[in-house]
Amino acid sequence: MSKTIYPDSHIPAEQSEEVIREDSMRPTLKWGRSTQLWLGFLFMVFGWGLYAYIHQLRHGLGETAMRNYVSWGLYISTFVFFIGISHSGTLVSAILRITKQDWRMPITRIAELMTFVSLCFGGLMPIIDLGRADRIANLVIFGRVQSPLMWDVMSIVTYFTGSTIFLWLPMIPDMGLMRDRLTVVDTPFKKFKKWLYKTLAIGWKGSKSQWKRLELVMTIMTIIIIPVAVSVHTVVSYIFAMTLRPGWNSTIFGPYFVAGALYSGSAIVILAMVIFRKLYHLEKYITYRHFDLMGRVVLALTLVYGYLNLNEYWIPAYKMATAEGHLLHDLFSGSYSKAFWICQFGTVLFPIVVMCFPKGRTPAALTVVCTLIAIGAWVKRYLIVVPTLLHPFLPIQDVPLTWSEYFPNWVEWSVTMAAFAGMVIIVTLYSKLFPMMSMWEVVHGAKIEESKRIAFEKVEHAEEEKKAEATNGKMAHAQATVVG
Repeated sequence: MSKTIYPDSHIPAEQSEEVIREDSMRPTLKWGRSTQLWLGFLFMVFGWGLYAYIHQLRHGLGETAMRNYVSWGLYISTFVFFIGISHSGTLVSAILRITKQDWRMPITRIAELMTFVSLCFGGLMPIIDLGRADRIANLVIFGRVQSPLMWDVMSIVTYFTGSTIFLWLPMIPDMGLMRDRLTVVDTPFKKFKKWLYKTLAIGWKGSKSQWKRLELVMTIMTIIIIPVAVSVHTVVSYIFAMTLRPGWNSTIFGPYFVAGALYSGSAIVILAMVIFRKLYHLEKYITYRHFDLMGRVVLALTLVYGYLNLNEYWIPAYKMATAEGHLLHDLFSGSYSKAFWICQFGTVLFPIVVMCFPKGRTPAALTVVCTLIAIGAWVKRYLIVVPTLLHPFLPIQDVPLTWSEYFPNWVEWSVTMAAFAGMVIIVTLYSKLFPMMSMWEVVHGAKIEESKRIAFEKVEHAEEEKKAEATNGKMAHAQATVVG
């Protein structure tokens, strides 16, 4: 239950810094048999999904379960989910960095990596949803600024570029260190790693001027990335809210989507913390305190999301307008009711109740809660997309029965699972090439905690001396009184 990220407060600071660096770099020095088997499994899943997508390209979207009614299905639901969890880096790294929360230091890189990989595949999902992927170029050549789809493309590209820079900037000092260490450490792919670290370090020497410029650029990027991230998921909500569809024609979709993104993104960060803490033995850096604080963050975001969720359904349910009434009946008591109510009670209300208690913010409890939140967030995106498309204002007359129903087939499931596998492949490869903790930030945080400890000890020592002096004074006064 230690609150410190300092490995051992009884050893010299220089030695503790070396311990931090060794613990951070150890996973990058070897590729175990389990890692190879794990990557092999992931590449099999990814390969099968690639085969399914090639099959879709050759034969068209008719090979999926999507038809004229549901033209957006599992692909767009997953797209919204991926863009949502990309807010993890913005929350944990940018917002906590700008508010100077030092406890974030061991987990910032995990959060920034989650943002990067989710945007990598989130940006691909709309392209996969196109019947003709080559026509994506038309958005650039013939794109209209009046279209919310065009806004979405511009905002996602901007956010991906900014998030990539935001991930890379704090890595520069670590890349310089690993570049220098690689001259004496024998590792797999040594030549490739040497080139990679040298390239990413961009001539880092650790001079005062370099540190000053790095801090300035990171501050600028931190300020820029927060409004960009908020605008991205707001624009994603505009794609839905600016169409005349029952269930989507809502002015609350902007903050509703942003709150849902932060809520699910922070849960994904906690799951990543649990995994890397266990696999790479980072227990003395990612402590129970980090889980407690992140649990409080998720609790606050879940409360906000629950409030907006209530508004999203309670207001139209009170009025029960004709078109929205059909949709709400389907959600509340129809074919989608089980999934809807499980999402409301199991992934919103249940996490709130559990995380209100300190025992509900331990690693084990948060693993269960955040897994439910992540699954529920994905299902909720599906419930936002599909039921609405099945309840248009003007239903098509005399359509085949299969058009008025939708459930993803093997092609969609295969491609979607390949996207998830691709994310995990990038995370796994990243963790075997780069430290999963920002070493220089953790060292800096360790020095801060050490200075706090020394200052606290000095205050305690001074108070003890004052008490001793007061006690000696009383004893001397008592002796003088007796003698007198």
